[in-house]
Amino acid sequence: DELSRLIAVLNGHPNQRAAEAIRLQLLTGARIGEVLVARWRDFDFDRGVWIKPSHHTKQKRTEHLPLSGPALALVADLRQLAAPRATYLFPGDAKGKPLQDIKRFWKDVLEKAELEDYRRHDNRHTHASYLVSSGLSLEIVGRLLGHTSPLTTRRYAHLADRSEERRVG
Repeated sequence: DELSRLIAVLNGHPNQRAAEAIRLQLLTGARIGEVLVARWRDFDFDRGVWIKPSHHTKQKRTEHLPLSGPALALVADLRQLAAPRATYLFPGDAKGKPLQDIKRFWKDVLEKAELEDYRRHDNRHTHASYLVSSGLSLEIVGRLLGHTSPLTTRRYAHLADRSEERRVG
């Protein structure tokens, strides 16, 4: 219900540039900072991979994130609308800079979606929860999220247990 309300507000929000950034975060589980600084050159459309440069990731290592069909479609749609020489998926108001701050946007979205205590980073957890609930192993989810320690991904173990119960029962 909460996710449906969030998506409905994103769909109708006048700031679609920021809304698309949140959609990409929900579809990839990437950190919002990684999404906002994403450059067109970081996407391999032939392989369907987002190559996040090491200087943009928390662990300071290059990450190759396979894109789901919906994520790839979103990025392809954004490419169609982008200026021919655009650098960033989400260009900012200042020339040559990415979209910088979406805090006011996020506050507005939460208010309209009637969500409390929901941070932008929670979109990453929502994505991971969906992956685990759909049956992906914690190891794979951890790799997709760029976790260096399995302990970080372990917080989703209760979802993996429920997913296993559904498959067996």
